[in-house]
Amino acid sequence: MGNNAGQTLYCRVNNHMGQEGQTLNHSWQAIHNWLQTFGPSKTDWSKKPACQQNGSEDVKNFAERFVDVLIKLPGLAPNNNPEKEDEIWSECQQLEEIPLKVFTTSFPASGSTLRKYTKNRWVPSGKSAANPAVNRNDENVKRGNWSSKTDYLLSMIGCAVGLGNVWRFPFLAYKNGGGVFLIPYSIMLGLVGIPIFFLESSFGQFASLGPVAVWKSVPMLQGVGVTMVLLIIIANISYACIIGYSLYYLFASFQSPLPWADCFSWWGADETCSRTPKDPFCNLTLDDGYFEVINTTWLQTYNNTCLNGSEISIPHQGPSEQYWAQAVLHRTSSLDETGEIVWHLALCLLLAWLMVGAAFLKGIKSSGKVVYFTAIIPYVVLTILLIRGVTLEGASKGIEFYIGSQSDFSKLADAQVWKDAATQIFYSTSVGWGSLITLSSYNKFHNNCYQDTIIVCVVNCATSVFAGFIIFSTLGHMAHVQNKPVSEVARSGFGLAFIAYPEALAQLPWATLWSILFFFMLLTLGLDTLFASFETVITSLLDQFPEFLRPKRLYLTAGLCLLFYFLCLLFVTQAGIYWLHLMDYFCTGWILIVVTLLELIGLSWIYGINRFIKDIEMMIGKRNWLFWLWWRACWILISPCILTAILVWSLTTFAPPTYGPVEYSVWSIALGWCMIILCIMWVPIIAVVRVVQAEGPTLWQKISAACTAAPEWGPLLEQHRGERYRKKPDSTEALTHVQCLVTPEI
Repeated sequence: MGNNAGQTLYCRVNNHMGQEGQTLNHSWQAIHNWLQTFGPSKTDWSKKPACQQNGSEDVKNFAERFVDVLIKLPGLAPNNNPEKEDEIWSECQQLEEIPLKVFTTSFPASGSTLRKYTKNRWVPSGKSAANPAVNRNDENVKRGNWSSKTDYLLSMIGCAVGLGNVWRFPFLAYKNGGGVFLIPYSIMLGLVGIPIFFLESSFGQFASLGPVAVWKSVPMLQGVGVTMVLLIIIANISYACIIGYSLYYLFASFQSPLPWADCFSWWGADETCSRTPKDPFCNLTLDDGYFEVINTTWLQTYNNTCLNGSEISIPHQGPSEQYWAQAVLHRTSSLDETGEIVWHLALCLLLAWLMVGAAFLKGIKSSGKVVYFTAIIPYVVLTILLIRGVTLEGASKGIEFYIGSQSDFSKLADAQVWKDAATQIFYSTSVGWGSLITLSSYNKFHNNCYQDTIIVCVVNCATSVFAGFIIFSTLGHMAHVQNKPVSEVARSGFGLAFIAYPEALAQLPWATLWSILFFFMLLTLGLDTLFASFETVITSLLDQFPEFLRPKRLYLTAGLCLLFYFLCLLFVTQAGIYWLHLMDYFCTGWILIVVTLLELIGLSWIYGINRFIKDIEMMIGKRNWLFWLWWRACWILISPCILTAILVWSLTTFAPPTYGPVEYSVWSIALGWCMIILCIMWVPIIAVVRVVQAEGPTLWQKISAACTAAPEWGPLLEQHRGERYRKKPDSTEALTHVQCLVTPEI
């Protein structure tokens, strides 16, 4: 059977190549080398076999496919060119559709050689062993593609819709005039959010590369990609810790009553803990000159008042606030006191990274399926919490404060409102982190990234508004029960997620159920964003070291999860919350704006806006000039100007960070500025290196060369490069395109 299989293969290829007018010597040498490797060992393939039209149907089919590949290539030669191996292999991937049994039955004597080759190249059912995240139906057989458009959209929505939509936007809307805040928010979405989102998603999809390698378009700005990766590493640490907090609260919610519902001594509540504020005391001076401390309530009963300056306030913390500080964080008094590792948080953190590692067992193939759960469940939970929230007594009071009739249109004249709107849009759309570039790089080339941009951005902003109703309806009930104005119970950030809202939930019937749902929602929101951030780091490494790391993706994933876990341990010490806030304050503000600003300048002004638009049209088809007029204006002028204004404003209004009443020391603020320098210094360093390495007699020519796209820049797959990016191989290159077939790597 082996002889028949080999003869059939050779004869079909030889005859076809002869008909196509190709060089028969090259044809015979190619088949000879292939059969010497895989053919029956007893057969002497140095002599041309007699052409017999027999053999199994599987082998005949393979021979036909073998021919189909050969005739598409510009030439044949037995010599191997390692530099072209990846490119050659991508043209030959269709042969993976042949079942492995064809080889094992047709060439049984090939034994160990075939198994070695299988380990590197051939895998049953169409999977690539070099990259288990690749399927035979993928367009990009080197990196893989999303299994479906839904996988991609849910991953993008999960990336964009994060904790900020729940714990930051509602408070900003309330603070900046209520419903009127939607006006600057929507305008900034159109001027900043959607344009930059479209730019990044189309940038990554066009090149099929991560945030570092994609800067082959403008090599001088590759440091922007490095800075993006450093920022996303910081984001990974931050989100992992928040997920750890959410997991702890989720587990603690399986109790009745909830532990933060009252000042229980078993979790360490002290004398300052109370569900209601304690009345202040009054220091009275008696007639004989002695002092007496009296409760102000007693004075008011007898129509007496406490003189100014003689009132003594009693320290007070609500049970939810003290539970967060003492039971969860075991918080020290300042950053100067690091304390010990809080082991219950360390274990929750470990569980968080185990979940991330499990989701990435098969790269985007597995994480793309996990988001069906983690991206959809938050909306289910939000809907349940909304139904419960609006039915509570006092809910209308909270909604009125959020977006009701108390909206203050005079706020539109306040520049701070517009700055807050632009900043919130900038952060909530996840631009500048490199995640959008990464996730889009796994799209098929002709995916409509413009349509995806509109869908994801609208869903993201609608979620922010939707979440506000849930938060403020419940806070309105809490304010009603405590007989306080909503302004006294409204908080943002950690204070909302882990103090104010849990306290409100504890006052509801079935408090355990609502608490479980809320913290489960926070967990899934955090995981979605962490998935995208983690994939950005992995993709950046794989794109830089493809040959070494792609076959070891599983080990890379496990190693990174372990590394990140150890990096996060500092943030689950007793001073961990101070470190987390310091890092968030310095590293996710100005750097992000600078990176996005350089990204806009690099693509619009250096790479060329017209060239970039033509690149996009290669993917989504031609559009008329009116369609591009708006995007040109935003990318060239409007978005950069707004980002510059935000950056300047932020720098001029800089104030030292604080965590509640705790102020940061001088050394910690200096450390924060050092973190900024560490992240952003790679932009000038790599720019200088690229200029020094560039060819040219003058400095200007070197800079010009460093700004010119690399020769290999363009669509990753040859069939998409078109005339604009078509490689023009010389004769040597042409003769190496078949080496994946004739001289496999053993």
